[in-house]
Amino acid sequence: MSIDSPPLLCSVLLLSGGRGQRMGGQDKGLVEWRGQPLIAHLQRLVRPLTDDLIISCNRNPQRYAAYADQLVTDDSPDFPGPLAGIRAGLAAARHPHLLIVPCDVPHIDAGLIQALCETAQRNPLLPVMVRHGEFWEPLICIVPTGLRDAVDSAWHAGERSPRKLFLQLGGVGLECPADDPRLANLNTPELLQTPSGVSE
Repeated sequence: MSIDSPPLLCSVLLLSGGRGQRMGGQDKGLVEWRGQPLIAHLQRLVRPLTDDLIISCNRNPQRYAAYADQLVTDDSPDFPGPLAGIRAGLAAARHPHLLIVPCDVPHIDAGLIQALCETAQRNPLLPVMVRHGEFWEPLICIVPTGLRDAVDSAWHAGERSPRKLFLQLGGVGLECPADDPRLANLNTPELLQTPSGVSE
């Protein structure tokens, strides 16, 4: 399934700026899975959605540039976490919404992205996050870029949790099954090597 006629105008942010601790310090977005870097799988999925594809990376910009329209980096050198990348993406985004996806969820499909966009269209002023069972996935979300000042204010007040912040801003959930395989997080070498990419 491909993404046809996206239901809302959005920039896309692929998060690949972490320290990669569970990958032994490797730049996670460039780790190979099924013959290609993880970032390539996500880029291919979201490319039809936007003319403003942003990648948050803190290393190897020359390699990431091939997959993006814009690159952003954290404004702090100590890998302060995903909210730093989200802030940078919101500041750079050219469209009213920012679709955010981390680089290590290559099983995400067009149907989930479409449902996320449709939920955001019904809730145009609020963050929309994937929720499965009791768990929120705040890094698989759509954030109105009009919230960039609120995100900045929370950051400067010391908030570092995207989940807490988006819930404070009225976050809405896109409900997915508790064991939805599309949400498998391939953040260790072991998970990358399993046939399905899902832990047994």
